[in-house]
Amino acid sequence: MSNIEPVRYAVVGYGLAGSTFHAPLIDVCDGAELTAVVVRNEEAATAVRERYPLVTSVSDIGELPDLGVEVAVIATPNDTHAPLATQAMELGMAAVVDKPLATTSEEGQSLLDTAARHGVLLTCYQNRRWDGDFLTVRKLQDDGQLGTIHRFESRFERWRPEIKAGWKESPSAGAGVLFDLGPHIIDQAIQLMGPVTSVYTEVNAVREGAQVSDDAFVALTHESGAESHLWASLTAAAPGPRFRVLGSRAAFVKYGLDPQEDALRAGRVPLDFGWGAEVRHKWGELWAGESHQKFMTVNGDYLQFYRLLTDAVRSNGEPPVNPQDSLDVLRIIEQASNA
Repeated sequence: MSNIEPVRYAVVGYGLAGSTFHAPLIDVCDGAELTAVVVRNEEAATAVRERYPLVTSVSDIGELPDLGVEVAVIATPNDTHAPLATQAMELGMAAVVDKPLATTSEEGQSLLDTAARHGVLLTCYQNRRWDGDFLTVRKLQDDGQLGTIHRFESRFERWRPEIKAGWKESPSAGAGVLFDLGPHIIDQAIQLMGPVTSVYTEVNAVREGAQVSDDAFVALTHESGAESHLWASLTAAAPGPRFRVLGSRAAFVKYGLDPQEDALRAGRVPLDFGWGAEVRHKWGELWAGESHQKFMTVNGDYLQFYRLLTDAVRSNGEPPVNPQDSLDVLRIIEQASNA
């Protein structure tokens, strides 16, 4: 048994992000401890107690240092990311910010400056780097099976014809589909294809009564000359392929989203048998002209983010996601939103 004390985490906010994408992962991560959750109401506090009876619920981030918390995970509405992460870092805690890093590049740069000034770790939860389908594309790229990739197509499309109540659909900083789904697809494109030299966008509010964008197309030209064509939509009754990647030797086409989100929503955790595995009929296909064959999807692994982060906190190492990467993504979203 290790004598190293676990890294103590607090999740700030217990809505969908906090309760589904963060707390369950921290709770089962080796070397980590879910110490506290910051909640605003008794209903949320009750939900925390029911699932995590040993975890302390508090009402203010300022109470966390007295509990020995080392890392604050900001899982709140987008327009609160920067001020809460700043407060956490000024209190001496490391900060994990759910995507997007902030709502403006100015806010994002301020976060990086605050982290440097206080000598604390800052990172952004770009969990889709550990989607099984994206890991599969990376494997195909690394193994050379696609040859030189000249076009990367990515779609994150949902069918949400009815506008739901909540901050994501209300006019506020960081609302709209570009801030919701854009950080995933743009970050993946940059990770795969490299730095961006130009951006073209089409951003619309399609649904009747929509007050923020719900359908977007972003085209990125990379330094290599390759192109990324990216779609994010809440209005796709018939979604296209999740990925279509065209290379000089072959192409890869994949439909359907990584299964980890649905598993987390259903209450499963990453220690469950078969976590992140995809059934065969959902595997993508590797194409070369008329020839095509199924290609097994690499198992997705969102827990890897917290494994790497926990190691980084204990070793003063590099975070799993460089916040500069997320600031670069934010600048593209900002440019697209203002186009």
